[in-house]
Amino acid sequence: MIRPTLFCAFFLAAAAPARADFRLCNNTTGRVSVALAYTDGQAWVSEGWWNLKSSACETLLRGPLAAEFYYVYAMDERGGEWKGKAFMCTRDHEFKIDGRENCFVRGYDRTGFFEVDTGKDARSWTVQLTDPGRPR
Repeated sequence: MIRPTLFCAFFLAAAAPARADFRLCNNTTGRVSVALAYTDGQAWVSEGWWNLKSSACETLLRGPLAAEFYYVYAMDERGGEWKGKAFMCTRDHEFKIDGRENCFVRGYDRTGFFEVDTGKDARSWTVQLTDPGRPR
């Protein structure tokens, strides 16, 4: 099984107008499907799927970052995954799910997301997904 690697980068272009978004770039050789989870401090939300072709970027959330931590799960067409130990609710087709508890009972899948620490003061963030062994 392919074990893709993850590269997170703070993205800020000094010459460009200030934008505040959470973005994800697919720097792999194939298409990836992505889900995102986050909290507003009171409630959890998970949503997906964004499908990104190779070398494409997508804005997953627009506007200034409201939290320090975001959670991402991604999979590619060859069975590779970017996953972690933060479990959130997902489903096979497009979704936006409130809460992260009792996923199975509520009819959802339970999926392990990896944590992205954007720092306390970040306004924008870009996650870069890469293939193993590929330069970043």
